Amino acid sequence: MPPLPSSAAPAVQIQQFYDKGLAHASYAVRSGRQVALIDPGRDPQLYYDFADEHEAKIVAVIETHSHADFVSSHLEIAEETGARIYCSKLLGAQYPHQNFDDGDRLPLGTVELHAVNTPGHSPDSISVVLMDDLAQTRAVFTGDTLFVGDVGRPDLREDAAVGGHTREALAAQLYQSTRRKLMTLPGTTRVYPAHGPGSLCGKTTSPDLDSTIAKELATNYALQPMSEPEFVEVLLEDQPFVPKYFGHGVRLNKLGAKPYEASVRAVPHLPPGTAPAPGVLLIDTRPAAKFRAGHLPGSLNLMDGGKFETWLGSVVGPQEPFYLMADSNIALDTVIRKAAKIGYETNIKGALLAPATLPATAPEVDVAAVRAHPERFTIVDIRNSAEAQPPLFPGALNIPLPELRERAHEVPTDKPILVHCAGGYRSAAGTSILAAALPGAEVLDLGEAVAEF
Repeated sequence: MPPLPSSAAPAVQIQQFYDKGLAHASYAVRSGRQVALIDPGRDPQLYYDFADEHEAKIVAVIETHSHADFVSSHLEIAEETGARIYCSKLLGAQYPHQNFDDGDRLPLGTVELHAVNTPGHSPDSISVVLMDDLAQTRAVFTGDTLFVGDVGRPDLREDAAVGGHTREALAAQLYQSTRRKLMTLPGTTRVYPAHGPGSLCGKTTSPDLDSTIAKELATNYALQPMSEPEFVEVLLEDQPFVPKYFGHGVRLNKLGAKPYEASVRAVPHLPPGTAPAPGVLLIDTRPAAKFRAGHLPGSLNLMDGGKFETWLGSVVGPQEPFYLMADSNIALDTVIRKAAKIGYETNIKGALLAPATLPATAPEVDVAAVRAHPERFTIVDIRNSAEAQPPLFPGALNIPLPELRERAHEVPTDKPILVHCAGGYRSAAGTSILAAALPGAEVLDLGEAVAEF
């Protein structure tokens, strides 16, 4: 079938792209043959494919704020397509852009996108309101200001390097942004946030990936009637941990990242048999069973999985060089690309395939012995503090995984050390961290057997 003429195309199309690994939602808004992108992820290809499929041109890229948890491709897309980047003047962007703040409008085919300053998650946060050709509000893209069932956390800009804004001040701004701006929109307005369940940019995000203003007014805890001091108190309690890479992400996004594919291809691949340089961290991404059967001494077992990017950026610092190991070229390419999504590809000193034989092995845990005499072990619970209450084992030492490398010296070594988490993924990483940090200690991974306790 030949392509439809422009006049036959729908007035507006909203396409959501969801990256489950980072719980990140980005959007393409198409009106006729023009496309605006909102909060694109690191790999621009899916947005190019969308535009090509609809014989449309990307004319605008909107950043709702300088993101902490993923690296955006806004600059690469602008340089490749000629699109203009739009963001708040408060962002401090160091790339060519058009300021996009209260009162600013962006025509897109037959519709308009309106900027609304909604600070709180960050001082530079905006939301983007879609108005149709009848001047009716159709949708709002809320970035990290309003999620389905939650609002953005206000405690990510306290470090001087990312602004030095106190969490209390930003939480107060978020109260005003929700009450004066977003909650006044028509109830039928569709809500499209930048994150979904599992994002560390909020704490109780719903499994739903979009909503309406009316639904959020009825069900979102943060939008219920309360005073500003009550809102600040409720919002600040029980926020999740902050990964090490978040500040790095903010700074990199203000600069604009280098092109994705070129950055991935620039990662050095080591020839078979090449030994990693001593003193440089080695991240072994193979499954825990393979790691236990054989690994290089001192290596850390961060298995490739659904949240690999988050754990890599939580365990490894943003200025720390490291090697990546996998057991196939496909697996190696996958973890390199995931590292690039958080801006860590330039930290990779080398990527290598696991040799057929590796010298170090890890002991297997005797689950029956743990069940019979848990007091004979030093038990380290590496769940987050809120998860670890009440403890699974009385007297367990709680050191969350993101803090374990820095706090390994706190773990006594007079008894065998047993590491556990909630399901087994984190305990594989934690066991390898303690084994590397405490030479000579017996470190055991309870793994998936934790479900039996």
